[in-house]
Amino acid sequence: MIYAVSTIVFVHAHPDDEGTATAGSMIRASREGHRVVVVYCTDGDPGERSDGEIDPGERADGEIEPGDVPDDLAPGETIASRRRAEAEASAAITGTARVAWLGYSDSGMTGWARNHADGIFSRADPDEAARRLADLFDEEDADVVVGYDWHGGYGHPDHIMLHRTTLAAVEISARRPRYLEVTMNRDLMRQLFVLMTEMGMEGFDPDTSGDDGNPIGTPEAELHWAVDLGDDVLAKREALACHASQSDVRQLLEIPVEAFPFAFGTEHYIEPGRPAGMVRGWWLDAVSGVG
Repeated sequence: MIYAVSTIVFVHAHPDDEGTATAGSMIRASREGHRVVVVYCTDGDPGERSDGEIDPGERADGEIEPGDVPDDLAPGETIASRRRAEAEASAAITGTARVAWLGYSDSGMTGWARNHADGIFSRADPDEAARRLADLFDEEDADVVVGYDWHGGYGHPDHIMLHRTTLAAVEISARRPRYLEVTMNRDLMRQLFVLMTEMGMEGFDPDTSGDDGNPIGTPEAELHWAVDLGDDVLAKREALACHASQSDVRQLLEIPVEAFPFAFGTEHYIEPGRPAGMVRGWWLDAVSGVG
């Protein structure tokens, strides 16, 4: 191994994002003895509610938009506390040593009234957010940081903000850790869309516009790493299932177990500065390709 023992910090926008994006890599890294840390930039509020309704009292702006609140909150339980508990349950499966929170609120999808609310991540001061992340990287003495691609996979405002702030944080951190970006393989997503359509399920056509008006994911020709999860994909599914308050997660869990590895059995990464060409392998087995 290049790094005998590494500290890898995975930065995610919302609780549950790790379940679809990096949980397999987190599981492998922790199993190999590395210290895995996950940072959530938001507390997941607003979350989703299975019947599509909202409790307006949970909203800072008082407006009603679909899918904001779990429908089985206990008395005194908040959306944020529910999703924090789900994140901790996921961390127990992935072997994550620390779950950290930046404390911003979820910005909602593009065009939601919440995009203008105070305290949301996409409206945070970029320098302040980057400094907070950099301080956390320095506190952990991070060897590797994993953020998002330039449009966060599908253009969610919080995902785009995460890319900007994580990249800036790496630049100003004391150690300047190795930096990778998780993304989706657009070419593989095309195949998955056809498969799900044939199974009578609703899928995501990557060639339609994402939340920011761009196609979803990244073309395979622009990727650097494809991490095949092997049997870890089943544990990844368990980590994803911890976030069952979210209707989109429940929809993904409807994918038959035997088909789940095709959809989520490989995690894809960009490593800025690395020579072109996708390598099927484990990025912790190689030094940074920068330079």
